[in-house]
Amino acid sequence: MEASLEKIADPTLAEMGKNLKEAMKMLEDGQRRIEEEKEKKLLSEDIPGPLQGSGQDMVSILQLVQNLMHGEEDEEPQSTRIQNIGEQGHMALLGHSLGAYISTLDKERLRKLTTRILSDTTLWLCRIFRYENGCAYFHEEEREGLAKICRLAIHSRYEDFVVDGFNVLYNKKPVIYLSAAARPGLGQYLCNQDVAFLEKLIKDDIERGRLPLLLVANAGTAAVGHTDKIGRLKELCEQYGIWLHVEGVNLATLALGYVSSSVLAATKCDSMTLTPGPWLGLPAVPTVTLYKHDDPALTLVAGLTSNKPADKLRALPLWLSLQYLGLDGIVEKIKHACQLSQRLQESLKKVNHIKILVEDELSSPVVVFRFFQELPNSGR
Repeated sequence: MEASLEKIADPTLAEMGKNLKEAMKMLEDGQRRIEEEKEKKLLSEDIPGPLQGSGQDMVSILQLVQNLMHGEEDEEPQSTRIQNIGEQGHMALLGHSLGAYISTLDKERLRKLTTRILSDTTLWLCRIFRYENGCAYFHEEEREGLAKICRLAIHSRYEDFVVDGFNVLYNKKPVIYLSAAARPGLGQYLCNQDVAFLEKLIKDDIERGRLPLLLVANAGTAAVGHTDKIGRLKELCEQYGIWLHVEGVNLATLALGYVSSSVLAATKCDSMTLTPGPWLGLPAVPTVTLYKHDDPALTLVAGLTSNKPADKLRALPLWLSLQYLGLDGIVEKIKHACQLSQRLQESLKKVNHIKILVEDELSSPVVVFRFFQELPNSGR
């Protein structure tokens, strides 16, 4: 890596890469404790002290960070162990340092560079996950993308919302439908897996003067592992003008050569949320919400697009990481995860008192099982 850094003409950029490598090596190799530093550690760890008059060098500051990360002496060893994130993780972390450096460029150069980073990353993700002609919103909080999509749906269906705000919702209250398999905290209105029952709910809401607005479907949640009938739900949403949003770990399999029809149907949805960080083992990369909409003014009002360079630079860690892995590396990681899940599932089937809860999901990286105990004379 040092040889490649020597080829970089920009000295600041080269130094940044070198410093990050040295800092991460120091933190990752810092599992052992330094006994003779106990007095300094006592002052620096939990008891705030005054800012020193003379500045400290980077090594001293990193030593303090290392001590804070390791915690107390009496903690369990596994609680102080730092995960080795590897060189691919270093690329993602470099993106945050590089973003700060890029922000110092002049406005025109900064605009061109951030636009390129955003457009590249959007194009790559849309092609990898089969979402043609999509736009991308990069965000830190996983639920943030869905919140922006909800705002976009409201602006699209309520023409006077910009002027009158939430007052327009009183006369015709919007309804959001969530899969029963959704993660906790997404909302109040749950829909049953029976599509016919869901359609009855929609009709009832329309008769009561409500506006069916948004339906959140799942493609393999970590807790349940189930994929909704996305194809049928899409037909229902088109019939009643409802925005369809899909999320779930099985969306990762869209990058593979073979995709189950239930997951493939997600490529026709109005929006989807991807979590490339957990899927590819990348730290500190943003969550991505892909969506399709023809009105740039509404996407701007909803907060899905921005003219601020800082917002566009959120894609930088992912831009670097995707290039480092390459298409083959991305596909291989997802494929390997699915293969491991299938091996785990086959092994669990041979274990007594273990019941596999979801077996109909092909090439899924999720395995959901339950332990049960046979009671005496229960006949089980």
